[in-house]
Order: sequence, then C-alpha cells, then structure tokens
Amino acid sequence: MINLFDSVSQDCSKLVTNAYSTSFSMATKMLDASIRNHIYNIYGFVRFADEIVDTFHDYDKETLLNDFEIDLFKCLEHKISINPILNAFQSTVNKFNIDHDLIKAFMKSMRLDLSKQVYSTQAEYEEYIYGSADVVGLMCLKVFVKGDAKAYNELKEPAMALGSAFQKVNFLRDLKDDFQGLERTYFPNVDFTNFDEHSKLLIIEEIEADFTKSLEGISTDDVTSSLALYKSLSVKSDLSGATSFFIFSPFSPITPITVPTSTVSFASKRIDIISPEAGEGTSESTLSVEISRIVSSFSTLSPTFFFHSVMVPSVIDSPIFGITISVAIIYP
Repeated sequence: MINLFDSVSQDCSKLVTNAYSTSFSMATKMLDASIRNHIYNIYGFVRFADEIVDTFHDYDKETLLNDFEIDLFKCLEHKISINPILNAFQSTVNKFNIDHDLIKAFMKSMRLDLSKQVYSTQAEYEEYIYGSADVVGLMCLKVFVKGDAKAYNELKEPAMALGSAFQKVNFLRDLKDDFQGLERTYFPNVDFTNFDEHSKLLIIEEIEADFTKSLEGISTDDVTSSLALYKSLSVKSDLSGATSFFIFSPFSPITPITVPTSTVSFASKRIDIISPEAGEGTSESTLSVEISRIVSSFSTLSPTFFFHSVMVPSVIDSPIFGITISVAIIYP
C-alpha cells in the first residue's frame, strides 16, 4: 500500500502546482514524462514553505516554519512523511541525490522573510537571492541532468545567473509594494525615498548582465536547449528559479494531431451571439513577474505548438519593463 500512498503524494504536489501557478504547471507538462512529477514535487515543497512566511499572517508563522522544517529533515532521513507534500519531495531528493545544503539555504532565506526587512550590503543581497531562487533552480537542474555530475557542474554557474536575473526582476516589479507595504528593500545602496529613472536603469543593467552571463554558458548548437530558452523566457512563474531552469530541461516528445472540423453545417437551430461580460472568458494568472494570457495552445494539421505569453504592466504602480510578447514555435 505504500505505493498507493506515494502515488497520492505525487498527485498532491501536482495539484498544488496546478492550483498556484497556471504558467508553471503548463510549462511542466512540456517536460519529459520521466521527470515531470519530480518537478511538481519540488514546486509543491517550495510553495508551501513560501506560503507560510508570506500569507499566514493571522498565525504564528515562526512556529509553523519551525515545525515544517523539523518534519522536512525527519522525512529526508527516514524517507517517508505523513505530510504528502514532504513525502513527495523527499522521494525526489533521495532519487536524484539533491544536496541537503541547497535545501538548507532555501529554508534560511524563507526564515529571513519572517524578520529581515533591509538588505544593506551586497553580501546579504546575494545570499538571499542564492537561497530564494538559485538553489530552487539547482534542485531542478539535478533532476534535468538525471545524475550526470559533469553536465550539472557545466550548467551550474549559468543556471544560477539566470535564477538571479529572474529574482531581481521580481524584486523590481514588486518594488513599491515591498517598500511601502512591507517596509522591505532588497537592493542595497539604493535610496528608495528618491527612487528615479536613473536608479531603475542601474538595476536593469545589473539584471541584463546576469542574463548575458547565463546565455554565454548555453550552447546555441544544442537544439533542445535553444528551444527550451523560448519556453524559459515565455513562461515565468512566481518561483522564478524553478521555471527559469526549464532552459536546461529535456522536452517531452510532441505528436501531431489531426482534428476533424466541418466548415458548413446545416441545422434548423437558432444561433445566438453572446458577448461575455468584461473580464469573463479570459483566463489570467497573476504572478510575480507577469500576467499571462494564452491565446493559442493547440494546432490542427500541423506538428507545431504555438504558445503566446504576454507580459503586461501590473495593476500595481511599480517599475516594470512594459509589454513584451514572446512567441515560441517548438518543433518535435
């Protein structure tokens, strides 16, 4: 019966992923079936930890995080937990030999969110980014390379640079909310009481440098990585590290499907034209980085998958990059 419990645990992680992030769950479906559930398992774990520190405001968050962390390391040691999310996560950690130091660094950054509000030095800033974003991507990278230590070490540095870039985009996007609502500032040596266009451009330059470093470490001759790059840049989740590392992930094979349709249909029926109310009929997923609208997700008579992801300005009055439309055409 343990196999049934493990299967239910996997399903719980997938349910969490689908419920909390439409874009991340869609991107995960494009991964090879052999690793797909393991990415769900990682997302489920980091999502629950993040929920404790960011949303459980009416509860003793420190006690909840302490209990969660105790249960976490117990299950990693004993390879089982009655918490299905932790049980699924430990199976992935143990299968792919994910370094416990990565998990500890992540939990340390989550704990910082309970009390630390100002990151005044570059060292503090980089440590938080490493623990909150980079290590999540490195956990995923462990799964993507399937135990290949050489591939992991080759991709580690560019992967971390990509995770850092996406996390800094999150910081920039949420700048006003963090500063005014939470009295929290991540960027060191920035005067947020006099934040202007020049200050924003300096941060953008830093982000662009991280993206450049990441892209320099990726082989443009590798078709799989190149196609994954489209997905990485088109689909960004609130857990920026995890999604960003889809750039290094294998694709699931895509099979063309022919969908029969008729162009003319005769019927003695009345056809009504119904216009939905404003906001209805459009699925939106509000994330740390973007609001996505999927305008085409299926193809007919063609082995091609079209995915359009639109980044639009948030309703929050904070500095962001504007509108970007990314179109990925992925061939099998």
